[in-house]
Amino acid sequence: MMSLDGWNLPPVREGRGASEELAARRRGTAAYREDPEPGVTVRQELLGGVPCTFLEVPEPALTLLYLHGGGYRMGDADGWLGLGSRIALAARARVVLADYRLAPEGPFPAALHDVASVYSALVEETREQDGFPPFVGGDSAGGGLATSLAVAARGAQVPMPAGLVLLSPWVDLTVTKPTYDSNAATDQLISKKSLQEAAELYLQLHDPGDPLASPLFADLTGLPPMLVLASCHEALLGDSTALASRAAAAGVPVEAHLVPDVPHAWPAIEPTIPESTNAIGTITRFLTATRAGA
Repeated sequence: MMSLDGWNLPPVREGRGASEELAARRRGTAAYREDPEPGVTVRQELLGGVPCTFLEVPEPALTLLYLHGGGYRMGDADGWLGLGSRIALAARARVVLADYRLAPEGPFPAALHDVASVYSALVEETREQDGFPPFVGGDSAGGGLATSLAVAARGAQVPMPAGLVLLSPWVDLTVTKPTYDSNAATDQLISKKSLQEAAELYLQLHDPGDPLASPLFADLTGLPPMLVLASCHEALLGDSTALASRAAAAGVPVEAHLVPDVPHAWPAIEPTIPESTNAIGTITRFLTATRAGA
């Protein structure tokens, strides 16, 4: 793993083994994996000491480090080949999917160390090419981790991400937003109870209000342009709107899209619905415009 001197991250802690129930749930996710889109080259490589999957297109215009969801306890790069390759094709992007450590084996801040190491390596690569830093994105817990990475990078000796692409981001591990209850009947994927359990596995007695664990509580001043997409009917709607509001108040350029009648992280969950196609277009426009305006 790359040296993270200057990042000022908390030390990695020893975790505990996953329950058989969680292990079975992880195995079960293989049934929902998509193949990558034709025209995208897929390769695996260690980057910064972390296993990563690269989704590559000819003559890419930008790099996007994308962090999968799964409540910090599930998910892997293979499960996001479909979404990642659609973004790669639409935005002419090199998309890097990082297999960061999962809880409870790797509690906070192991995942943050991993993605910081990958990001540092990508910054070195892009510095040698055109000097334009990578974008960072993610959905659900991956969206929270992407935001935490930007907060940590602001105080580190590395360039900030070019922008943040956040789909249904989970940014408040206190799990206290009213939409956990008000949207409980319309969110079939995420519940207050499941996120409380996920937070416990990830935090393992660490303070949920730590800004590097719950970036909603961070000073957001100086963060890069931010795209937030959320469902009007998901439990994490409150996290998304609170983040967009706080970021805008801190002077961050924010573009937020709240879409009715779609599930949590719909571009990854329901790729064939029109709203997912629209979301890929929105992400592409954001990436392209931010790159052109830099």
